[in-house]
Amino acid sequence: MHDGNVFLELSLIITISAIVALVVRAVRQPLIIGHILTGIIVGPSLLHLIQSPETIETFSSIGIALLLFIIGLGLNPGVIKEVGKVASLAGVAQAFAAGILGWSVATLMGIPGTEAIFFGVALSFSSTIIILKLLSDKKEQSRLYGKIATGMLIVEDILATIALLFVTSQGTGNFSGGQLGILVLKGAAIAIPLLLIGNKVLPHMHKLIAGSQEFLFLFALGWGFGSAALFELAGFSLEVGALIAGVALASLPYTQEISSRLRPLRDFFLVVFFISLGARLNISSVEQYLPLIIIGSLIAVLFKPLVVMTTIGLLGYTKRTSFKTATSMSQMSEFSLIFVILGMTRGYVSEDFVAALTIVALISIACSTYLIIYSDKLFTLFERYLSMFERRKTHFEQESKHHYDLVLFGYQKGGHEFVRVFKNLKKRFVVIDYDPEVIDVLEQRKIDYLYGDVTDIELLEEAGIDKAKLIVSTITDHEVNKFLVQLLEKVNSKAVVIVHGDSLNEAAELYELGASYVVIPHYIGSQKIGSFIRKSGLKKSEFKKYREKHLEYLETHYARDIVEE
Repeated sequence: MHDGNVFLELSLIITISAIVALVVRAVRQPLIIGHILTGIIVGPSLLHLIQSPETIETFSSIGIALLLFIIGLGLNPGVIKEVGKVASLAGVAQAFAAGILGWSVATLMGIPGTEAIFFGVALSFSSTIIILKLLSDKKEQSRLYGKIATGMLIVEDILATIALLFVTSQGTGNFSGGQLGILVLKGAAIAIPLLLIGNKVLPHMHKLIAGSQEFLFLFALGWGFGSAALFELAGFSLEVGALIAGVALASLPYTQEISSRLRPLRDFFLVVFFISLGARLNISSVEQYLPLIIIGSLIAVLFKPLVVMTTIGLLGYTKRTSFKTATSMSQMSEFSLIFVILGMTRGYVSEDFVAALTIVALISIACSTYLIIYSDKLFTLFERYLSMFERRKTHFEQESKHHYDLVLFGYQKGGHEFVRVFKNLKKRFVVIDYDPEVIDVLEQRKIDYLYGDVTDIELLEEAGIDKAKLIVSTITDHEVNKFLVQLLEKVNSKAVVIVHGDSLNEAAELYELGASYVVIPHYIGSQKIGSFIRKSGLKKSEFKKYREKHLEYLETHYARDIVEE
């Protein structure tokens, strides 16, 4: 490869990434794993193709900033009030417990004092990028556990900033409480004006900003990157700056448009970030740290989630919420690598120690990727053993201030007809679906939605089914509908419940359980056409008129769907 040809270098890396991603996708593995494997392949461990690491790191930073900015756009400042206490306590508990255990184990293993401290601090923090990327992919960042995890990450970012400030100042020996106070003042001096402008000024500039899609895209980039740069110059991480930049715009009416336009750009640069993460691996001389690598991986993947689950359970949250939050925090942070690399440049730790912690980070990130993606299945598998982490009185997602009069389960099979009725009624409604493509359609049409499984009690509590007046299920799974009807009989017997049935036997069973009405599609269709036959006889001309009316209805509503999309 010709030195200095960044385009050729990046093109080759992305091509290899596409090939690896194809293989990974073929064997049904998460793409993040494929990107990290690409980094290992193109890094110093194998092909050594990265000749411009500074450029790759810059691209990675762009991806990080875009991810945090988009996450911030979906956050409402009210989230801080909702989950601030639990996020703060769980975040601090996890950081200190993991840090103390890591330091203790390293000391007992004979690791030098300074390296033992760095080992403990590195294990204290979880990966903002991995967690928020996977939550975003699962469309669960607005779920209660997603909000708690995001809040914990903010707390950890603050602690990480203090740790970084401490190491940076050790060369001059001038770290003090006053210096920390100055840092806080700097952060407030940047954050407060951003939030005030976003909430007080920009809403009055709607036409100017959103009138041009090209300018809206440019404005979003300038706001997000500019804010991240300001925070980084003030001594914070760019993640904090990008997140606050997004939160400042969260209440604007065009945030959804900004998010949809930035996502493809975010995805490209994040691919580069994950590749650069894998490229940091160098296993040439880390044999002496092998026991430490194993212990560090176990602390990150098992001990940290245990601390989180215990803390959140003690605070009164359900075992599902505590379990899914815990699995989210089961890795070492990319910030930890920055932290130990800085320690290496200051002479506190060796290069081999940095390589060992890089391996811990990659192992824990790979494991946590699977834990987060399959958290629902894992919870179902281990649910019977998790009761010890749940108090008798628990907090549910209904505390999130959501209240919907109408709830619809399933959108594709006739659900859109109910949505039209709901809109005419001018009542608050929410659609619950488990199909990501359906969720994308609902986002485009600006319809309130929740992504998840009907049998997820936590999800149903977030939807507020205990207060809803009408619940409709177009889901064809009879067992699911039985579960829903039985649950509603217990928590909201006054609600009107309309469900789907495929046969008269299913309908009879659902009616017996308490359903208000059971929709039997073939029965309704047969009843309607039977009534028409009795009325019109066997005249084909009458059927032709009936057919034309039906086609006109279908064409009208199909065209309306296209316009809405």
